[in-house]
Amino acid sequence: MGRKSQHRFHGGTDRFDVVADFVADYFGNSIQYIADVAGGQGMLSRILNKKYNYESEVIDPREHGLRGVPRQTAEYDAHMAGFYDLIIGLHPDEATRPVAESALIRPVLVVPCCNFWAAEKLGRDELVNAIADYYDQHDVDYERITLSFKGPKNIGLLSYPPSPPA
Repeated sequence: MGRKSQHRFHGGTDRFDVVADFVADYFGNSIQYIADVAGGQGMLSRILNKKYNYESEVIDPREHGLRGVPRQTAEYDAHMAGFYDLIIGLHPDEATRPVAESALIRPVLVVPCCNFWAAEKLGRDELVNAIADYYDQHDVDYERITLSFKGPKNIGLLSYPPSPPA
């Protein structure tokens, strides 16, 4: 009989491997410190740390997490971005806005799931477009990405802070 995992996750668990692989393929060793915002139990950070040797920590107000995964039990604020090389918001819920705003400071990978961006109801595509509009207004370079995990919430933005004036 196989041992049943004690870890329970919402949604497909393949998303953590897909995002970690994307980060490693895209950034390689050009980054070291990663903030996994609203990272829940910390499975993404665990993979980034163990498989790719990044130093990723979860920043999440919920106290539960996987043993051995670094975490700050705190609400994320965009001002925290300066401590990291990359900010990841994989389905960051209430942290969507501060994660997206972090693109003014550091590179950001945001894959939103729920509309915590605007008062009006926004579907997935409208939510991604609203964040892209914010980036356009603030001269943030970005690209739309589609990640290859199951489910409809696999569209996101990879962004870079504006260049300082010459």
